[in-house]
Amino acid sequence: MLVLVVGANGATGQHVVDLLLRQGVEVRAIVRSLGALADHPNLYKIKASVHDLDRSEMATHTKGCTAVVSCLGHNLSFKGLFGKPRLLVTDTLQCICNAIIDSEPADAVKVILMNSTGVSNQDIPEKPQLSQRIVVAILRGLLPPHVDNENAADYLRTHIGQGHQAIEWVAVRPDALVDEDKVTEYTVHDSPIRNAIFDSGATSRINVGQFMTELILNKETWLKWKGKMPVIYNK
Repeated sequence: MLVLVVGANGATGQHVVDLLLRQGVEVRAIVRSLGALADHPNLYKIKASVHDLDRSEMATHTKGCTAVVSCLGHNLSFKGLFGKPRLLVTDTLQCICNAIIDSEPADAVKVILMNSTGVSNQDIPEKPQLSQRIVVAILRGLLPPHVDNENAADYLRTHIGQGHQAIEWVAVRPDALVDEDKVTEYTVHDSPIRNAIFDSGATSRINVGQFMTELILNKETWLKWKGKMPVIYNK
């Protein structure tokens, strides 16, 4: 089994890499700095800025992979929130999917996207509380990262869809991300059970990594959530 992790130098991506390596999985990790991850015999580090990779270059990294995990996000700084690339997550996701499709894999590749509870699953459809809908509408106009997350999820839902020959997908939606050192108990739901703006729940980054690892390694877990946007909370 070979897994490509994009955004591997981020706080969640590092957990994903570590948890996969602990399970004996071979990992390719795209990082901005090779020193961001410790060396490991099953880890191949690729120093690159994902937004600069074109379709053919990405294809060399996705080739032979069982799964691709995107833990990309925007830094919580003025440049990260308002600077370019504004569609980092969406553009990279599209590049990844196109690269996979071009390679014509014998079996569908699992694509796992880290998303947000602020993004609604329009396939169900979900209808958050009015207070949340008002704030999200404001964020949509003011904060490019929120639009990026919405576009990325919509790309999987509407462009890749269900039953794609080359790609199967899950968009994992954590709530307010927190740092913890160990995996703890967590719950997974079809839709948010809290107001993502005014009553958010904590989700540790390591638990997100654990759930993503479970999606890759456990067939039953994958079949349960494939083509969906599960929401994860710490217990």
